[in-house]
Amino acid sequence: METVECTVENLSVALFTVNRHAKTALNPSYLYLLKKKTIEKMLEEGKAKKVGLHFSRNPKYSQQKSDVLVAIGQYYFHIPPTKEDFKHLPHLGTLDDSYRNPVAKMPLSQAKRLLQAYTGVTPEDVQPKPKRYDWSRPQRFGKTFR
Repeated sequence: METVECTVENLSVALFTVNRHAKTALNPSYLYLLKKKTIEKMLEEGKAKKVGLHFSRNPKYSQQKSDVLVAIGQYYFHIPPTKEDFKHLPHLGTLDDSYRNPVAKMPLSQAKRLLQAYTGVTPEDVQPKPKRYDWSRPQRFGKTFR
């Protein structure tokens, strides 16, 4: 098994790989947590830089929402903004469709291993979602039939 160094270039390629897979994963919460913790740590260490704010492409409930654009090596990523980001970062307007991140080839398993080694985050760190109502068991006045 090949080990990869935690350089800015390798971490940015691993982040790109994890982010690309998270967008289509059935349960992306662990991959997004890994992305979040990696970017937070890189910002603290000065390996990443917040560039500005972009309007979100698909706002969920509101008319307009902004995301923070973060530069890491040759790659750009979006993260949710904080209140300080709105005060200190310039707003860049809408997302530029002409720019794309460079294509990277790294297996997801290798990318996850690299980011786990860098951040110390494990799959057990993800909080399970609260269970919704179980419709398979009939209920009456809050009590379960047996």
